[in-house]
Amino acid sequence: MEDRPRYSIVAPIYNEEGNIQLLYDRIRAVMDSTGESWELVAINDGSRDRSLELLEQLARDDKRVKVINFARNFGHQIAVTAGLDHASGEAVVIIDADLQDPPELILEMIERWKAGYQVVYAVRQERKGESWFKLLTAKLFYRLIYRITDVNIPMDTGDFRLMDKKVVAVLNSMREHNRFIRGMTSWIGFKQTGVSYVREARHSGETKYPLKKMVRFAMDAVTGFSYFPLQIMVYVAFVLGLLAVLAIPIIAILRLILGYEFLGGQVTTIVLLLIVSSFQLFFLFVMGQYVARIYDEARGRPLYIVASRLNVSDEVVGRIRLSSREARAAPAPET
Repeated sequence: MEDRPRYSIVAPIYNEEGNIQLLYDRIRAVMDSTGESWELVAINDGSRDRSLELLEQLARDDKRVKVINFARNFGHQIAVTAGLDHASGEAVVIIDADLQDPPELILEMIERWKAGYQVVYAVRQERKGESWFKLLTAKLFYRLIYRITDVNIPMDTGDFRLMDKKVVAVLNSMREHNRFIRGMTSWIGFKQTGVSYVREARHSGETKYPLKKMVRFAMDAVTGFSYFPLQIMVYVAFVLGLLAVLAIPIIAILRLILGYEFLGGQVTTIVLLLIVSSFQLFFLFVMGQYVARIYDEARGRPLYIVASRLNVSDEVVGRIRLSSREARAAPAPET
């Protein structure tokens, strides 16, 4: 049995060729300063640039760099999941490759972990290099999630966090396809705390979360941790019914006073039908989102497909295969 590292750093990679070398250099400087063993688990999430080539070179030069190469792009949250599956450390840190989250903050996270906390999440005090629209929508998103979800998800936090191996083990046992990892981590519980930092502008490349992906991410967060969209249907139905009941005597009185032609019957009917139909279609869409997620789980497809690995030991691969999560993770053989 090989010696397991003290710390695992999980970094999802998607078209980050301009950031990979600097990310590695900064992580190496930070982790070497601890005087303890560590590993960098990099997941190439179907990159179309030179990211895989650069990762493979780092892995050849430093055996502490583990490379998990996906067969295609599966998305950020799934890439993080694969990294957690392959991490062997007693504490695991999730960090993005764009260098907006400073690796130097890991040292403070480690201090909190050694003080007894099992989850240490990073809280964004300031976000540099982002548009007013992105700042506004992010602020609204976190406050909406905080209000309507069934778990207490800290506001202004991302996936940048340190987790004890006990937390990671529980997280790895949760295999839902539409993943919102920061919410899942909060749902698990354990002793948690936050550390504040200023989020820097992206060092290189473009954001991997444009508006379309942010909307989908928000849907995963809401439908994964709240029944509020379903519950609100009852309130809307009650309001519409109450308005309909009140409208009947009001329209009758107005027609007696102003004449039968007031608000012509057909016009009134069409307007009411349009209003009711719009609400029906909206709530059918909401219900469809929940049904789609049930369908995703019922199909039982693997969360990701691994095309190749570098510097990943047989022990780690065997651990994944022998665990209960093997049926869905479906890791590929060494190539």
